[in-house]
Amino acid sequence: MKAEDIRALSDDELRAKLAELAEERFRLRFRGATQPLDDPLRLRALRKDIARLNTILRERALRAPAGAAR
Repeated sequence: MKAEDIRALSDDELRAKLAELAEERFRLRFRGATQPLDDPLRLRALRKDIARLNTILRERALRAPAGAAR
């Protein structure tokens, strides 16, 4: 997932995508503890995508006016 694709999403869509990726990461970590993963590099990609989402959410929060609700 590229940063420009992420920036096109709304805040609610970003939070939903973040929850979805966190759930997928949890499931992969759990499965990886019990059996070998087909694509172990998927965990790295998920971690980086989650970081990108958090970064863009943080950028938007800092750019918002001080009185605006989050």
